[in-house]
Amino acid sequence: MSKIKDSIDNYFSESANVISSLSSELKPIKDIAIAIHENNLNGGKLLIAGNGGSCADAEHFAGEMQCTFKDRNRSAIAAISLSNNSAITAWTNDFEFNSYFKRQVEALGRKNDILFLITTGGGNRENGASMNLVYAAEKAKEIGLKVFTLSGKGGGILKDLSDICITIKSDETSNIQEGHIAVIHGICICIDALDKN
Repeated sequence: MSKIKDSIDNYFSESANVISSLSSELKPIKDIAIAIHENNLNGGKLLIAGNGGSCADAEHFAGEMQCTFKDRNRSAIAAISLSNNSAITAWTNDFEFNSYFKRQVEALGRKNDILFLITTGGGNRENGASMNLVYAAEKAKEIGLKVFTLSGKGGGILKDLSDICITIKSDETSNIQEGHIAVIHGICICIDALDKN
């Protein structure tokens, strides 16, 4: 039983260290929030994508933007999670998965919109991880969207493709995901404050 307790204590300690390290990311968090707020005021959209647990975070973030976070009177933000089950299964059945998010960006993205990507690794050409997000980012840049990424494990390919990339200082997928949701909530807090001004 003490081995289990030690494992959980160690995990919580690592998680706390990751969250604590985010105090060094206040400027990019604020910059992303300002960009989302201004984009919305100008009639733009926020497109959000991720794979697996990051897909769940993308849907969570879109919900926070469309609805409310803490300020129940905050203006609605035009945000779309790109994980549409019918579209995913149609596209991957007829074509393949790596181009799915790229196709969504082609369908929904307009110049000056924002593509917000959530990925624990940031894309890797050698093993093919998260290349669907890399292709979406490349298409977004071609169209003229801003690209913001939450990553980990050094940032991957998306670190260099993004206008802003916040890279969680961890190689542990679960700790990276916990860092991502903390950043997302930080962005929400900033947007609540911006909406009052």
